[in-house]
Amino acid sequence: MSYSTVKPEDTIDLKSLVLSLIAQWKLILVCILLSLVFAILYLRVTPKIYAVDAMVQVEDKSGASSALLGKDLSSIMSGGVGGSQISDGEVEILKSRLVLGKTIQQLNLDIDITPESNSFLKKLVSPISFENLYSANGLQVNDSNHSFVVKKYKVPQAYLDQKLLLTFSQNIYTLTDGNHILLKGQLNKLEVKNTPNGGAFEVQIDSANNNLNTSYYISKYAINTATNRFLESYSVQEKGKQTSILGLTFQGTDKALITEALNLVLVNYKQQNIESNSAQKAQTLSFLNKQLPELKQDLDVAEKVFNRFREKNNTVDVNQEAQLFLKQSIDLEMQNIVLKEKQAELAAKYTAQHPMLLQVNAQIAAITGKIAELNASLKRLPETQRQYLQLYREVEVKNQLYTNLLNTYQTLSVAKAGEIGNVRIIDTAIEPVKSIKPRSLMILSLSIIIGAFLGVVLALARNLMHSGIKDTAEIEAEFDIPVYATIPRSNQQLLKDKLLKKRDHVPVLALKDSDDIAVESLRSLRTAIHFALAKTANKVIMITGASPAVGKSFISSNLAAILAQSGSRILLIDGDMRRGYLHKYFSHANEEGLSEVLTEKATIQQVVKTTELDNLHFIGRGKNPSQPSELLNTGLFEKMLETLKNEYDHIIIDTPPVLAVTDATIVSQFSDVNLLIVRFAKTDKKELELTLNRFLNSNSQIHGVVLNDIYHNGSYGYSYNYTYDYKAKE
Repeated sequence: MSYSTVKPEDTIDLKSLVLSLIAQWKLILVCILLSLVFAILYLRVTPKIYAVDAMVQVEDKSGASSALLGKDLSSIMSGGVGGSQISDGEVEILKSRLVLGKTIQQLNLDIDITPESNSFLKKLVSPISFENLYSANGLQVNDSNHSFVVKKYKVPQAYLDQKLLLTFSQNIYTLTDGNHILLKGQLNKLEVKNTPNGGAFEVQIDSANNNLNTSYYISKYAINTATNRFLESYSVQEKGKQTSILGLTFQGTDKALITEALNLVLVNYKQQNIESNSAQKAQTLSFLNKQLPELKQDLDVAEKVFNRFREKNNTVDVNQEAQLFLKQSIDLEMQNIVLKEKQAELAAKYTAQHPMLLQVNAQIAAITGKIAELNASLKRLPETQRQYLQLYREVEVKNQLYTNLLNTYQTLSVAKAGEIGNVRIIDTAIEPVKSIKPRSLMILSLSIIIGAFLGVVLALARNLMHSGIKDTAEIEAEFDIPVYATIPRSNQQLLKDKLLKKRDHVPVLALKDSDDIAVESLRSLRTAIHFALAKTANKVIMITGASPAVGKSFISSNLAAILAQSGSRILLIDGDMRRGYLHKYFSHANEEGLSEVLTEKATIQQVVKTTELDNLHFIGRGKNPSQPSELLNTGLFEKMLETLKNEYDHIIIDTPPVLAVTDATIVSQFSDVNLLIVRFAKTDKKELELTLNRFLNSNSQIHGVVLNDIYHNGSYGYSYNYTYDYKAKE
């Protein structure tokens, strides 16, 4: 036969779980407070982030040169470009180095300065003692009680994106790369130094304080690096779909700086847009400047030839059919000339397979075919009339073309002079009032939630870790062993551990405070033992436990005192010859005791000590022997018990833990009643199972169990600091 635990059904006792959490409210509260402290520290060292926004509208536009083509051809040349595509292109321009790079250079945002010592502790103590103020005049650094302005900082290409050490000493500053001095200069003076590899250092630092004595790290970023850093806090996106309205946002710690920076982005963006449109008109005007003189010369030649023909042949009457032919011919020639000019312009931009160029070529081919048909009809006219029409047509075509181009030239000249671009700034950036990050209220609320969550998790984990026995039903139902008594926790038990550490006297609770609730429970244990011993011939009670620190000595000493108070003659024996401390309960020194009797160095009469109770005597453990277990098996121990049974009503033996050494199982061979102490929420079922099986293998049994140190705070997490330290000496 062997004892084995019966696994109960996997159920969750919600009531017990809630009570456990309520009982551990202090742990949860500590977690919440710690989480709040970390949140407050985070808010202290984290600078406030502000955001500004702006809005621009991008209007649709056509190339300036499309003014030559009229409405129909302008729609063809636009290629059907929608508002969304235009907005996407403008978004990329707003993120380009063309716009942002200029803004960065204007505000010196490509320079960065940080203190040499910038630890978390320093930020915690003085989070706002250091700041960089960017402006068009330079980078102003304010640190504690001194400040300086970096008006110019230019380094060779090789030192871009590198941290250099800037050290001040009086009115002299030194720039080093950690190993070599790169530049040594004087405050309030421009210093220039050429390098052997090309490039030069150009540095000017101004300060009204000539007693600077500190160090900083200074960096000069390449334009692409500075732009990428800028983009980390900057965003552009279209508002809605195909609205051609773009929203810009910029975030930073300096309210004035981010406002000025975003407004500069708007200015630079609009300026580049105006310059881009002006460049297109300038390109068209340049083309017209070349074409107008040539057209004027061709017109003059055509007019001279036509006039000579009229003088020679006098006036020729042109009938209505010829006039219609003339009008159609002139219109077609005009369209043909304009399309050929546009063909030349597009050929410079696109390949021959581009859809726009293919469409223009198709239109030119169609118009050329119509002109050929008219020319064929022209040949059927009389010679004089035919020549007249040809000459007249040339004059009219060149005259109209010259007039149109001249009008276009004048229109473009006026437009270029008053160019405003196709970008309209709707909203400019306004300095913000409130920060957007960190959100103090949200962070504090989250910290409380996280702290509470961690507290609950720790409480549950703590409860799971202390999975000891918490109910007498668990013992009686699963192991079929009666529980003689349940001993609630007494504050004197907590005091006992402190006294043991100080090596002081430990009071017997039954003598010091007989009304304590633990003493009342021990009286019920006395009654249970009385009935258990009613059928036994002898009166030897062995008290043991599965593991150390379960309260064996506490129960042994107090039970002995209670039995003695009832009038019985009681002998208490400290059977733990290794680490026993029962002598401290009775203020005796650990001199002669059980080990001396078993080694025949002393008699029983010499080791029996009296106590403050007349009916209670005590035998200490004595000096620590080399082989305690063997001494208990020599027969002297049994003989000693036989002698003492005649003198006392009850003999109580406090033994070492069963799972640590075999002493208890040996003593159980000579005892009448074996009591096992189980500590509430500390002794688990597996320990109890192993202990019972060990007694069973020794042909002994446990008659009853005492559940000790019961407390109801739901956490089941308390355990003594005192531990039993055995060394195997068997």
